[in-house]
Amino acid sequence: MIKKELLDIICCPESKADLLLDGDTLVSVDRETRRRYKIVNDIPVLLIDDSEILDLAEWESIMKKYNKQ
Repeated sequence: MIKKELLDIICCPESKADLLLDGDTLVSVDRETRRRYKIVNDIPVLLIDDSEILDLAEWESIMKKYNKQ
């Protein structure tokens, strides 16, 4: 599990937006990029080339779940 202290200092490497912990992934709160990053063995993989771009509906659903909309 990622500690809150780490979540407070890391950001999306593309947009520099905050990241939300969603299960075993981190999701950027930036609407334009909508990046999702994997967490492997409790280590965030913050490589743009290894990230996934969420479709708008899925990204909005995640933001709504965490009251970020």
